[in-house]
Amino acid sequence: MTPTGTPSPSPLAAFQDAFAAALAVPEGAGGGGLPGHPDLAGLVAQPGFAVYRNTVMKGCVDALQANYPSIAGLVGEAWFRAAAVVHARAHPPLRPTLLDYGAGFAEFLAAFEPARELPYLPDVARLDRCWTEAHVARDEVPVAAAMLARLEPADLARTVLRPHASARWAWFDDQPIRSIWQRSREVAQGEAVAGDVNADLRWCGEGVLIVRPEAAVRWVPLQRADCAFLDVCAAGGTLAAAAGAALAVDAQADLSALIARLLDAGAFGQLELSTDQFQEPP
Repeated sequence: MTPTGTPSPSPLAAFQDAFAAALAVPEGAGGGGLPGHPDLAGLVAQPGFAVYRNTVMKGCVDALQANYPSIAGLVGEAWFRAAAVVHARAHPPLRPTLLDYGAGFAEFLAAFEPARELPYLPDVARLDRCWTEAHVARDEVPVAAAMLARLEPADLARTVLRPHASARWAWFDDQPIRSIWQRSREVAQGEAVAGDVNADLRWCGEGVLIVRPEAAVRWVPLQRADCAFLDVCAAGGTLAAAAGAALAVDAQADLSALIARLLDAGAFGQLELSTDQFQEPP
């Protein structure tokens, strides 16, 4: 037992942990064998171990490039893969599947010195991550506009629209992150011709909803009021509270058009009638 009372790892588990840690150590970095297993230095020195190391690293880099195509398109493949190696060594996968590997890549880029000259990269990476999360989210039938239309007028104010399980949204105050992300992603997917994705951009705030109401992930431009509305819905607020939040950030917002736009995008997965007075989050 350890001093905290938790069971000590078995010799096999300790070996597996050390083996995995050694896979992230660059070849020729020194230090001999596996951390905590100096007697196994011969294993690390074998050519077969280099095959393991290279295969694991390539898998991590390939997964990051697949999950962050907009970033790869903006910085180029060579730059991206070099950065991905640094990330993978510091943040190895925690699960066998690499489908959604790289949850912290945006934060990594924010602290990555070579990315300092491209301050929009972390937020673009966050949208790539939103796309992945929407892609792997559980299926849910979206709320149809007809469901809302059938409600009695007296019930509308206490209606709660829960965001769809796949819905992810964001508002960026100062930079056209959604446009940069969308253009780069369309180039990566072959839907647009490669070029300067920043050309002719209006450098102002933008918002976006990324959602998978059916088979394919889609994205829809949002206004700041739209995002405020969704934020309250995600917190369990009623339509009345969500409408108030939207008007607080944009007194001219057209609430009917806003709700219709979000319903058409498949932004909601559940419709409920609240019996409690919603308190706005602090």
